[in-house]
Amino acid sequence: MHRWSQLFIPTLREAPADAEVASHKFLVRAGYIRQLAAGLYSFLFLGNRSMLKIARIVREEMDCIGQEFHLPALHPRELWEASGRWQVMGDSMFRLKDRGARDLCLGMTHEEVMTEIARRELRSYKQLPQIWYQIQSKFRDEPRPKSGLLRLREFMMKDSYSFDLDAAGLDISYQKHYDAYCRIFGRCGLRYIVVEAHSGAMGGSQSHEFMVYTDAGEDLVASCARCGYAANMEMASSKLEAVEDIEATADVPVEVATPTQKTIEEVASYLGVKSSQVIKSYLAVATYQYANGIAQTPVVVFLRGDHSVNEAKLLTALGKAGFSGADLRPMQAEEIRECFGLEPGYIGPVAFFTPTFPVGGSSKWRRPQFYFDLGLKGRRNLIAGANKPGFHMKNVTPDSPSSFRVKDEWWIDLRNAVEGEGCLNCGHPLKFGKAMEIGHVFKLGYKYTESMGARVLDEHGKELTPIMGSYGIGLERILTACIEQNNDENGFWMPANIAPFQVLVTPTNTENEKIKTGAEEIAKALEAVGIDVLLDDRDERPGVKFKDADLVGIPYRINVGKKLAEGQVEVFTRSTSTKVDVAVDAVVRYIEKRLVRE
Repeated sequence: MHRWSQLFIPTLREAPADAEVASHKFLVRAGYIRQLAAGLYSFLFLGNRSMLKIARIVREEMDCIGQEFHLPALHPRELWEASGRWQVMGDSMFRLKDRGARDLCLGMTHEEVMTEIARRELRSYKQLPQIWYQIQSKFRDEPRPKSGLLRLREFMMKDSYSFDLDAAGLDISYQKHYDAYCRIFGRCGLRYIVVEAHSGAMGGSQSHEFMVYTDAGEDLVASCARCGYAANMEMASSKLEAVEDIEATADVPVEVATPTQKTIEEVASYLGVKSSQVIKSYLAVATYQYANGIAQTPVVVFLRGDHSVNEAKLLTALGKAGFSGADLRPMQAEEIRECFGLEPGYIGPVAFFTPTFPVGGSSKWRRPQFYFDLGLKGRRNLIAGANKPGFHMKNVTPDSPSSFRVKDEWWIDLRNAVEGEGCLNCGHPLKFGKAMEIGHVFKLGYKYTESMGARVLDEHGKELTPIMGSYGIGLERILTACIEQNNDENGFWMPANIAPFQVLVTPTNTENEKIKTGAEEIAKALEAVGIDVLLDDRDERPGVKFKDADLVGIPYRINVGKKLAEGQVEVFTRSTSTKVDVAVDAVVRYIEKRLVRE
């Protein structure tokens, strides 16, 4: 039996000065964690027990669909170069050299290692599908470690990988993970949502994030209360209300002087129009790795003047155009002049294309990529830059013979959705809320198997490239999300499945032999039926014990006190702060029923 008096549970009355979010404050105060350095935490007794229970749930559900591996955390440079990610990961990757001056890194994720195993070991279609997973530490040189366990440099992750013959097989593996994640987060007692997400540096064609709403979250989620649509801001789309177009003053674009007006607001005010009636230009540089080194491609986006570019959507579009893994930054004024011979502030889509590119003759630039946001489609008689200092144009109509033509592949949703705009599915106004990610699933496609040369033979002896999926769960984030969702001014409470103990038995007076003995007998009876119980046998005042109990997250407390003489004990439910008297001989059954309902 676990006795509080024999355990190391260093509770604190005050939160650390740098703790900003509830989970950080309470994890430290409850003695779950202690900081070693920025982004590095030690898990003490209670915290480790909860993490082990979370890992057990994850392992049980993953064992239903896959096989557990354990892979090295230290990786050779060559492996990441084979996938093209050695440079892409940049400063986020911990890099080191061995005594032979060979480059190594600490694994942020294990797509490369798993694909290397598949490349060496999988030979035939008969060996597919495969789902391999592990639960292991990952490392990321987080630029701003903060919020306790939310932004870490070393963290525990369940990562799994699927290998299938074709897209239909990947759909099945993806759904298996999706369903397993729902079971995992449900068993951990989390109130979660699933949102459409951006794949980021992972690549791939489709991904979903499992998220929980919390003020500690660093992501914004757009959701519809009517139809259930949900997406993070990197993917969120919305339905635009109809906006008024300007009356035409001519059949073709006409130049109008705007001597010193460069910004959308300045131009709109000077010409007496709305920002939504002006075409905005956004110029960026996509830097990416190719066979002979690093290349730079200008990216030109045109969108409504009152809209802003969503860079994640733009990166997705670039990935589909063959620029996977590109870094994106705003184009500098001198670069705009060098590439296009144009003055920033007066750029528009009419006659934008120059006969030679780049104008400045520099060989470092590749041909530009052009995109037009869907918010411009169908608009007429707008204002746009005239590609001439001090001038704009009136009567600009996108994709018309009189103004300019747009290729079909240039039309893409690239803008940031705005709260209150209509849901694409049902038109109901979208709501935005802060949320944190607890899990992510990706359809990777052929990104890794193709670049690293993984092949199998089909039933006709023809070589095929397996298609991959990648799926992650942050174990610390499950613990953090639970506390963010379940806390008050006194502490927090946890679902019984992942609490360090399910029940705390508290004798109110350990000097009273009957109370002390009665508490021990109840604790033993609970333990005998498989309930995880902690006996608070400390020689402390009841108030001190109750305060600690409220703090450390154990969902049920049995107070053994004066009522024991009447055959009664008090059961306190932490989540509702409610008490009920229960007969001593019925208390075990009472707790069992409560745990079953969870």
